Amino acid sequence: MKRYKIGRTAITLILLLSSLTSFSQTDASIVKFKNPPSVVTPKGYSHAAVVDLGNCQMIILSGQVPLDKYGNLVGKDDVGKQAEQVFVNIKNILTDLGGTMDDIVTLGIYIRDVSQLQNLRTVRDRFINTQTPPTSALLEVTKLFREDILVEIEATAIIPKK
Repeated sequence: MKRYKIGRTAITLILLLSSLTSFSQTDASIVKFKNPPSVVTPKGYSHAAVVDLGNCQMIILSGQVPLDKYGNLVGKDDVGKQAEQVFVNIKNILTDLGGTMDDIVTLGIYIRDVSQLQNLRTVRDRFINTQTPPTSALLEVTKLFREDILVEIEATAIIPKK
């Protein structure tokens, strides 16, 4: 029997989504796909899926890369500068959707060189609540979608409705 490893983020999302009755990507009352103007418009995907959970919204962000809102790479060959742009993008998207960085419940980090982890953490800690940090997964990868991209980060946030 084959065993498959499923990450914590995947399990959490499966449980949350399976609790929604009649869940469907096309059900506009439950899920809305958003591309806020504060980040470059993606090609072929959405930056955020906003899931209505009743008294709150779950925001599932696509992996963010170090491109500014005009599509220019920020921080060539510098993990710290790239990580900063990635977190600025995450913050901008959450702000556009009515949230803050404190609403993040989990991060998925993909980095090309894990020896640069401390540089990434130094930047991350300027953006997240270090007293109650979100859950996190870190993967070292050999390649991302472009050679000059050194880090990509996905995030999930839960934003209470006001």
